[in-house]
Amino acid sequence: MPGTRAIVFLTDFGLDSEWVGICHAVISRIAPEARVIDLSHFVEPLGVEAGARLLTDSMRYLPDDAIVLAVVDPNVGADRDIAIESKDGRLLVGPDNGLLSSAWTAGGGVARAVEITSPDVIVQPVAPSFHARDILSPAAAHLAAGLPLEALGAAIEASSLASLDIRKPQVEPGKIRCEVIDANRFGNVQLNVRESDLALGGLHDSPRLSVESLAGWVEVRRAETYADFDRGEYGVIFDPRGWLTIIRGNPGNALQDLHLSIGDMLWITETAAAGPGSAQT
Repeated sequence: MPGTRAIVFLTDFGLDSEWVGICHAVISRIAPEARVIDLSHFVEPLGVEAGARLLTDSMRYLPDDAIVLAVVDPNVGADRDIAIESKDGRLLVGPDNGLLSSAWTAGGGVARAVEITSPDVIVQPVAPSFHARDILSPAAAHLAAGLPLEALGAAIEASSLASLDIRKPQVEPGKIRCEVIDANRFGNVQLNVRESDLALGGLHDSPRLSVESLAGWVEVRRAETYADFDRGEYGVIFDPRGWLTIIRGNPGNALQDLHLSIGDMLWITETAAAGPGSAQT
């Protein structure tokens, strides 16, 4: 159908079940011309904040008219299913648990919001534990095919929507208390630290930093890309999403070698402030 909009799809489902595929199939039945862009299906399981962060980091690269379908829903069946139009015209579909809140904030705030309740949209019978298939995917597909937002259900007040506060680092002169927010298959460790945080802490021009974790202190060298580090050397770069990331030169796995896990808290300081020695791995 001419004019059918793309759908950008984000979940924590993984790919070891039929869940992603069946959502694609439901979308295809309703809007067969809609192109589905799989942003990621490997958000940390039940990680609403991780999903919100990934979605928000990606918004500037998405097609302007794409429908965003995001499902990370620990309380599926309990939270409302909603569709949002942000003030920049973006349409967002997902659970009302804060997952979409950073994205609509990046879009200037909420212009309109509805709860998805229309029997003409919802696929019956609704499985209480799979609203992604029966409510959210159909809603996104109908929007992609041109259905007006208000046809999905009754309007709801923007002030009633769940909002999520993304945790920020604690920045002090010469040091930053931060959190491990993600890690990739190569063992690179993403921290909730932006360039502006390093600048605020007076660390932006430091060529070397020290990181304190459960494994002790380790010195890390600042650089721009993975190829800048020697074999086994620890370093930090800003990854493509703009987060400070600890790496270890190939072969090396910073996540394993520093005994880190998502959610761990770390100190970053000027090297001179670190304790004696470095982490031994």
